[in-house]
Amino acid sequence: MLDRVRTVDAGPEIAFTLNGRDVAVVSSPAARLTTVLREDLGHTGTKVGCDAGDCGACTVLLDDEPVCACLVAAGQAEGRSVVTVEGLATHSPNAERLKAAFLSHGAAQCGICTPGMLVAATALLDRNPTPTESEVMDAIGGVLCRCTGYRKIVKAVLDARATPAQADPPAAGKAVGARIARLDGERKVSGTEIFGADAWPADCLVVRAVRSPHHRAGFTFGDIDAFVAANPGVVRVFTARDVPGENRYGVIPPFADQPVFAERAARFRGEAVAAVVGEPAAMAALDLNRFPVTWQELPANTTIEAALAEGAPLLHEDRAGNVLVRGRVVRGDVEAALAAADVIAEGEFETGFVEHAYIEPEAGFARRVGDRIEIQACTQAPYMDRDDVARILGLAPEAVRIIPTAVGGGFGSKLDLSVQPFVALAAWHLNRPVRMVYTRPESIMTTTKRHPARIRARAGATREGRLVGLDFFGDFNTGAYSSWGPTVANRVPVHASGPYHVPHYRALTRAVHTHLVPAGAFRGFGVPQAAIAQEQLYDELADRLGMDRLEFRILNALAPDQPTVTGQVLGEGVGIRACLEALRPHWRRAREEAAAFNAAADGHLRRGVGVAGMWYGCGNTSLPNPSTIRVGLKRDGRLSLHQGAVDIGQGSNTVITQICADALGAPVARFDLLSGDTDVTPDCGKTSASRQTFVTGKAAELAGRGLRRAILRLANAGEAAEVVFEDGAVTVRAGDHARRIALADLPLDAHGYVLTGEATFDPPTSPLDADGQGIPYAVYGFGVHMVEVEVDVELGTVKALKITAAHDVGRAINPTLVEGQIEGGAAQGLGLALMEEFHPGRGENLHDYLIPSAGDMPPVQSILVEDASPVGPFGAKGVGEQALIPTAPAILNAIHDATGARIRRVPATPDRVRAAILAAKSARG
Repeated sequence: MLDRVRTVDAGPEIAFTLNGRDVAVVSSPAARLTTVLREDLGHTGTKVGCDAGDCGACTVLLDDEPVCACLVAAGQAEGRSVVTVEGLATHSPNAERLKAAFLSHGAAQCGICTPGMLVAATALLDRNPTPTESEVMDAIGGVLCRCTGYRKIVKAVLDARATPAQADPPAAGKAVGARIARLDGERKVSGTEIFGADAWPADCLVVRAVRSPHHRAGFTFGDIDAFVAANPGVVRVFTARDVPGENRYGVIPPFADQPVFAERAARFRGEAVAAVVGEPAAMAALDLNRFPVTWQELPANTTIEAALAEGAPLLHEDRAGNVLVRGRVVRGDVEAALAAADVIAEGEFETGFVEHAYIEPEAGFARRVGDRIEIQACTQAPYMDRDDVARILGLAPEAVRIIPTAVGGGFGSKLDLSVQPFVALAAWHLNRPVRMVYTRPESIMTTTKRHPARIRARAGATREGRLVGLDFFGDFNTGAYSSWGPTVANRVPVHASGPYHVPHYRALTRAVHTHLVPAGAFRGFGVPQAAIAQEQLYDELADRLGMDRLEFRILNALAPDQPTVTGQVLGEGVGIRACLEALRPHWRRAREEAAAFNAAADGHLRRGVGVAGMWYGCGNTSLPNPSTIRVGLKRDGRLSLHQGAVDIGQGSNTVITQICADALGAPVARFDLLSGDTDVTPDCGKTSASRQTFVTGKAAELAGRGLRRAILRLANAGEAAEVVFEDGAVTVRAGDHARRIALADLPLDAHGYVLTGEATFDPPTSPLDADGQGIPYAVYGFGVHMVEVEVDVELGTVKALKITAAHDVGRAINPTLVEGQIEGGAAQGLGLALMEEFHPGRGENLHDYLIPSAGDMPPVQSILVEDASPVGPFGAKGVGEQALIPTAPAILNAIHDATGARIRRVPATPDRVRAAILAAKSARG
């Protein structure tokens, strides 16, 4: 039977075979195949990440050959076979084995690239059942992933034929520590997961933003009514005057300063000044260059130096000298300590903007439901979105509902609003559903970046190798609006010492406004930039003392009874020394191998080994940080877990269920997960700062234990009793006695359950005083990365050969997911070190902005150290943020080890490496 679909576009009938079934679509032959597959035929498993053939998320099989469907015109499919991820299982016997291998190895994290990876890998295995690692990398090299670090994907493809079927979920009480597959993994590998651009009502209007082409510009509107009248299908144009509430939002309420629409002047390239809403066909054809707006380009501060210069244009009248906020941590007398030090190392360091480059662009839709607004979108912070949208629309927060979709990567940028204000405003006024999907250039142009930093630092040590002091100063370019600038400015001084005992310390920071895209949250909140400085200085101190660089760090590693630079004594759970010591045999082996290679080499290749440590406070800095979890026992004997922590690929859907299951004493298979919806789940806070496993996980543990106690009370049993969950009943056993409680006739509580456990956890912290002394975090994670590199000293190219990563995670709730975070973080750290830098106004695509591909990532060996936190759930700490921090400084130290050249400006591109090598040779000669 032939499936016929008529699209809104006029055109001929295009017939082809889709997943083994004949279909026909009336469409323009020039339409993208991705558009036809997704919007006309409903096959949304094929993802769109760039529409330029750069990311490979839209890979399909065209006559059994993998192609980027965004580069294939619909007319090219005429009479041919197209296979998408939805049809892989019936197309190839290799597909089901691959899916099982992906789940077993944790090769699908956020899942946005997974369909493209599976299609490309299936094509490889169909023609070559036993590929080499190099052949696998070549086959998937055209598909970008920002989450996994590729290594688990490569291993899954290599092991696809040998991977057994998934094991049964662990028994009750055995979930924590088990390598269970993601509970949402099947949806990711089948292509059925719903992301921001995958589902909306059929009658949705489309919104597109009119954005500034200049870094700073005044503007005036022409005849907007005439523009609407001249463009059939355009329904309305919205500007700042149409915002019914406050025309501003922001992630930190005292600094909520970003407008939905600029008023009178735009402060960065890409800032929205208006939004045009209309029917999909009209909006697709609309040329926004014809929108009636006149721009007056104005002088702009595009560097920190320009922003701080006398007479520089102010972005905010209430912020003197364009300084948003200052951070400060001071302990002891650093000037006296450095004056008395036996050795000193000092330097200036600089980092640039770094793009998040998640493969899923921002997307979602909104609809008005009576006097409420509902938004379905990709977000890391549903309750923050709810409160901001309520402020913008002038509504009570309860009148706004946020329904998070699956998030195709976030890393911090999806903490900030993107499409939400535009679709909400339009849907509210028009009483029709409205959708919006950012283009890749729009996403890169307008969304937050990692803060560029200028850092000066000076460190000193005794001749015995003991650190005596560190003096650190950093300016961070926070762009035109605040975003997470205050968080970065305050987090960096706490962390800039590294995980070492530094008795005398001064760290001062400034977040500085410029007329550039706002910088915001990005995996590490400024700590990766600080680590690039501090870890290179510590290497220099060790070299000047003639000490082994790893042993220098072991000697100075923070001990449980030593105060941090904020005066906090952590006590139990300080695993940095264990991480460093775990690297000793790997360090010796790598150093010996590099020395042997260099001794034998007579050409232009040199090998080096670098090491760097890190620590990272889980959660907000000295601020309330609560999460609430609810778990309910249903009459059928199943358990509903109301878990509002958004899973952006890190695995919170799975990990928090594992924690709750063991706390309750129930098998994971008994749980039904309710995620993220602000009408359904309590507030679990934002997914950021490595807080969900720690904070929400602890709330889940407490809620599970609370429900267990309620069941025991119902059975009049003591704490030692065993609870067995059955269909329609629970049985409580204590010694030789057992009581079976039928659930069908028991009354329901206010939540609709037989019994409910609900708990809130807020980590114990204290405010910092004027010198930054206090308890900023309840728990820190620790880690060390060792990187082996090969440098072409003639070309300046750097190749990472292996990464060995030791991380103290307190307790590995799910070791497979922990390893995935380490490998993914290491990949982003490699990009920070060697290739990634965004220049506003240039390179607003994934062709010019380079991120690591499969061929760039070396093997990663993860060493999991479990120095349990007395506060965390089952001892667990966060790992997502910390996994990125030590990679870049370890690479930079390895480059120095290989060449003698120091890289003070990242990324270490070939031209910079070559220049540094020549400068080092000149200094020596």
